[in-house]
Amino acid sequence: MPSDSINIAHALTRQAEAQPDTTALIMPIKRTADGWSDRRWTYRELNDLTDRLAAGLQARGIGKGTRVAFMVPPSLEFFSLFFALFKAGAVPVLIDPGIGLKPLKTCLAEAEPEVFIGVTRAQVARMVLGWARGSIRQLVTVGPRPFWLGLKYTDLLSARVEDFEPPEVGGEDEAAILFTSGSTGIPKGVVYRHRMFSAQVELLRETFGIEPGEVDLPTFPPFALFDPALGMTSVIPIMDFTRPAKADPDMLHSLIEHYRVTHLFGSPALMNTLSRHLEAQSLRIPGVRRALSAGAPVPPSVIERMHLALDPWSDIHTPYGATEALPVATVAGRELVGELSEGNRSGKGICVGRPLAANEVRIIPISDEPIDLTEYAGETPDGEIGEICVAGPTVTDTYWRRERQTREAKMTDSRGRVWHRMGDLGWRDAEGRLWFCGRKSERVVTPEGTLFTECVEGPVNAVEGVFRSALVGVGEKGRQEAVIVIEPEAGADHGAVEAAVREVLSRHWLTREIRRILFKDGFPVDIRHNAKIRRRELAEWVVE
Repeated sequence: MPSDSINIAHALTRQAEAQPDTTALIMPIKRTADGWSDRRWTYRELNDLTDRLAAGLQARGIGKGTRVAFMVPPSLEFFSLFFALFKAGAVPVLIDPGIGLKPLKTCLAEAEPEVFIGVTRAQVARMVLGWARGSIRQLVTVGPRPFWLGLKYTDLLSARVEDFEPPEVGGEDEAAILFTSGSTGIPKGVVYRHRMFSAQVELLRETFGIEPGEVDLPTFPPFALFDPALGMTSVIPIMDFTRPAKADPDMLHSLIEHYRVTHLFGSPALMNTLSRHLEAQSLRIPGVRRALSAGAPVPPSVIERMHLALDPWSDIHTPYGATEALPVATVAGRELVGELSEGNRSGKGICVGRPLAANEVRIIPISDEPIDLTEYAGETPDGEIGEICVAGPTVTDTYWRRERQTREAKMTDSRGRVWHRMGDLGWRDAEGRLWFCGRKSERVVTPEGTLFTECVEGPVNAVEGVFRSALVGVGEKGRQEAVIVIEPEAGADHGAVEAAVREVLSRHWLTREIRRILFKDGFPVDIRHNAKIRRRELAEWVVE
């Protein structure tokens, strides 16, 4: 495949050629009597800017294979620099700033970036906390430079575009290192190759029928980067992207209405906040063709509320995957409502849909040991819970400099294909749909048997007065005590809730053995999506 079709940055160039005067990016500034004031850039303007920045990067020795720590929030500079880095053949290193200062420092030390591009605040933090001190040789600051060190963003614009020599990029070349959030373990750097990004763009286009000219409201920055490649207009909301659950739902609705948004992406926590607001205010979002929610299980109640606001021909989709393999499967909300939602409430787990045609999925027996060859893994029959594994065009093949974790998560088959062990437990029904039952590391193994988080929490979450719940295990696996922790709805009667939960638990021989039910306001959740419950922290809280 030619290099100009494998590098995702060239998808922006093709859009600039196909629709040069179409708006690529809108940055709302403030609400006005007529709607919103904003700044806009066309595809031609955005592409020209990335060309100039790519030339500036290359002129300063930032080129093919250069690892670049990238800490710039959603903005014109975020989009233009990211695509410029791809055009120059550099390898952006993305780390969630909210994972915590110690894990962030560890991730940067592992990645050993040679260049640090960030806003002023990030540069100050880098200096004070000593991030990647031994590897960084160049600094580029978006905004005022601390102590006038390094280059300014605008310095990159001084190079001649005519002098830029696009590097040869192959499908197997490293494109980026994306660190996982570490919500169920240590953060790990997932190595993305150029062919994987290109495959993701095509899978998203084909799976959801995305067309050039659509308008997207992306509330999760990494997904916003797909918009220019797909030919969509990005409207960047005014919010703290590390706290999606705290986004102002009235602002989101106003942006959707004013800019005639057709595509909406948000974490389950954000969709919960938005759908509650829409329901309370009897508001609708006509014109939205599809809403996507991913990163954690989406409760049936959120899907049902979104359907009240969407047009009958529109839907909310819940693609399933991970940083290491995305997307794996998907299901439309209107298919979920009814029998499948009742399956969640009755303890079957959460239906995540059918695998995409490009993917092959297997369910293997549960094991915490590395498995080199898929032939050694075995396979469980339909209906039996095991570990979900996937092979496909977007499946990554390694973690950056973490051989042990790579061995634990990757298998190879006789054809040389790499399979990713999702670390998720689930089963396949007679219709070929996957059901997610929880993380392998979070299963609770008692002397009586094994409990799976989603299978226990689904019925508990259906109890009136329960906002969400968590099954946690105390003690060593095999001898763990299963405990239910409940985050109640505001004003809920704890006594009545506990009685109802105990009645639900009494319906199954294994859950009826659960003795302790505790209440806690405000569960610890992951930074990236504000939705994945940090059950290990809850287990530590139970012990205290």
